[in-house]
Amino acid sequence: MSLAVVLVEPAGPLNVGSVARLCANFNITDLRLVAPRCDHRGPEARLMAVHAEAVLEQAQVFPHLEAALADCTRVVATSGRLEPEGLPLSEPQQALGWLLPVIETPSTQGALVFGREDCGLTNQELLQAGRVLRLHSSAAYASLNLSHAVAICLHGLQQPQPAGPNPTTAEPCPRAALEAALADAEALLLEVGFLHPHTAAARMGKLRALLQRAQVREPEVALLRGMVRQLRWATQRRSP
Repeated sequence: MSLAVVLVEPAGPLNVGSVARLCANFNITDLRLVAPRCDHRGPEARLMAVHAEAVLEQAQVFPHLEAALADCTRVVATSGRLEPEGLPLSEPQQALGWLLPVIETPSTQGALVFGREDCGLTNQELLQAGRVLRLHSSAAYASLNLSHAVAICLHGLQQPQPAGPNPTTAEPCPRAALEAALADAEALLLEVGFLHPHTAAARMGKLRALLQRAQVREPEVALLRGMVRQLRWATQRRSP
């Protein structure tokens, strides 16, 4: 299964150990930690991992979410908020079903992203996902324990998916290519005055969400990047 479970800034070693055990339960070897706030190989994590210590030992650590998702083409993130800005929420079955084709293909990479125990994922982090799901829980106490949320999602991936249209064989481009194109576009738009430093992040977030919804492919991103570079060259050539 070509799936990475990504934990952003996990603070509880018991949670990390529990997630490692869940990865082993569902035959997932790729655990990625973004700037962990605990010792993921310490005794508490190992206590909860039980026979899944190998998953802890092999876990990769990244400085930020963008780096952790660089090789992924389909990303599903979880959110406890009712409607994250920029991306509509998907039903769990719909979001996990969208993820299945890529994780069943060895040459592609998918990711399930879970946020901090205390505050979840930021809007900027959610915008790096192609789908955002919210697990249904009581409105009186909606917050789920991190490892419980992981368990529900991984179990959901094992369930039969409803019949529907055949998914396209063309995959969305890897995150690294999309982020590089967006960085080029942001630099150009700042240069020509379309963006301003104090509003650039918000406006680029909307563009990122648009491209995510469109599920742009690698040739399309290459076209976009080529256009940006040509426009920059033309702009600089006309400068006095």
